[in-house]
This record gives sequence, structure tokens and C-alpha cells, in this order.
Amino acid sequence: MRGLGKGLSYTLKNLTKKKVTYDYPNEALMLPDRFRGIQKFYPEKCIVCNQCVNICPTDCISLTGKKHPDPTKKGKIIETYDINFEICILCDLCTEVCPTEAIVMTNHFELAEYSRDNLFKDMEWLDENDTHVRKENKVE
Repeated sequence: MRGLGKGLSYTLKNLTKKKVTYDYPNEALMLPDRFRGIQKFYPEKCIVCNQCVNICPTDCISLTGKKHPDPTKKGKIIETYDINFEICILCDLCTEVCPTEAIVMTNHFELAEYSRDNLFKDMEWLDENDTHVRKENKVE
């Protein structure tokens, strides 16, 4: 009987304390400044150097480019850029190695899907991923 009284007193004492949980879908979580979320891709900055593809430890990035149609201009233009978030570990290596900062990390982390096929994101989706871009990565 004494144990029951101790348990009830502990419960009643903690009912008045401030809650430490979040009302997650209704309240935004406060994330640290260096949180690694889903990437944002700027196709106009990409020079198709393939450094992001080469450094990716899970080989989740695919990138293709073609020669510039104007023969007076050097370099390549991007055709496709895809990331498979089913296997991406959000390690931030692709953003660190990019010489033109065409890939930046955001604070966006919600990728829950009913089908794994929906975790394969293309260049258009990554370009439109403007939600929660870090302050230091915002393009004015």
C-alpha cells in the first residue's frame, strides 16, 4: 500500500510540471543551425564536374550532362540530377565538395512516403525544395 501511495504522489507532483514534449505536427521543431536535412539543388550553378557523384558513399546521386550546344563556350550543361533518398544518409559530403555551391543542405527533413518509389527525387523537385533553406545558404 505504501508503494501505491508513493507512485500516486509522484504522479500528482509531475502533473503540474512544464511539458517537455512538442505538439509536433502543429508546432515547428527548433533545429540546430547545422542540422543536415534534404538537399536543395541549383541547376543553373552546376558545372557537371561529377565530384558529388564520386564522393557519395552510398552512390545515391546520379548526374548526367552534355556538351554545351554553343561551340564557342566550354564546359557542359546539366541534363539530369537525381537523388535516391531511400539510401541517402544525408552525410553532407556532396555539399562540401561542390565547387560552385550548387548543392546546399536545408533544415527540411520530412520525407515520409507510403511508397519507396516516391523517395527518388529528380532535378525539378530538388530545385523547388525551398522550404527551410539554411540562413548561410540563402541566395538573394
